[in-house]
Amino acid sequence: MPSLFASYLRVYEPLTAFDRDRQVFWRRYATEGRALGPVEGPVKQRTAVLEALGAGWTRLPDLPDEAYVLEWEESLLVCPWNLRLRVAEAALSARSGVPSVLADAFVPPVLAGQAKAVVEDWRNGAKVLERGVPRVHEQIATWGVPLRWFVFVDLEEREIALGGRRRVLRYRTEISKARRRAHRGVSVLRKALGEAPITEAVEEGARWLEEFHPRSIVELDYGGLVNLLPDEMLAEDDSPGLVAAGLSALSRGDAEAATEAYEKLVARWRGVQLLERCN
Repeated sequence: MPSLFASYLRVYEPLTAFDRDRQVFWRRYATEGRALGPVEGPVKQRTAVLEALGAGWTRLPDLPDEAYVLEWEESLLVCPWNLRLRVAEAALSARSGVPSVLADAFVPPVLAGQAKAVVEDWRNGAKVLERGVPRVHEQIATWGVPLRWFVFVDLEEREIALGGRRRVLRYRTEISKARRRAHRGVSVLRKALGEAPITEAVEEGARWLEEFHPRSIVELDYGGLVNLLPDEMLAEDDSPGLVAAGLSALSRGDAEAATEAYEKLVARWRGVQLLERCN
């Protein structure tokens, strides 16, 4: 489920990526001002999922279609939330690691079966919802930013605002640039490290990016993590630069420089990850 101390990797697609009915719906949704921004959105997502999971547990509830909306170079783009899938994943997660007696009492087998079907159909590319297309537009990571995400963005694409009540640190880039970086990263990693876990992770991200419209926008958002980090650390954060430096070092065979960049990156985020144990 969404966490306030989470980071997000999102893809905003232009309306032309959707069928005609969805285009009309999302245009009206944006015009009526119903969309929340990435600051308020995670709270509403979390509330919607928690409320849905407490609604009797007899079936997967119907949830309203929601999305983040972005205006980019005079174009309207949307990032759907896919709440039905989120609820299905949360239902299965609630049963994980729990004795069967308790699991069945908390999440009845009939609901678990529905949830499993929704998740499996979505992963297999089938149409789960009556409307729309089966693409997961948002990935969520708690208590940190997956290092592989930094492959997709450039340090120059950073947007940062630390004054006032709303603290924001995010990167936005055209999906064509994110794809080129991802494929280059996979090529460098495979040549230097072979089929290592990091290679497979970046390759999986590259495949995910290929699912979307070529005029989409990719956003890496630090989300609630900005509330865990001091202004100085956020202002000086150059994680995408360290990843780029590490890949560049690997491409020229400089293992020492690559290791140094990687160790700096890991050390920078270890403190945030350790905060989870204090929560």
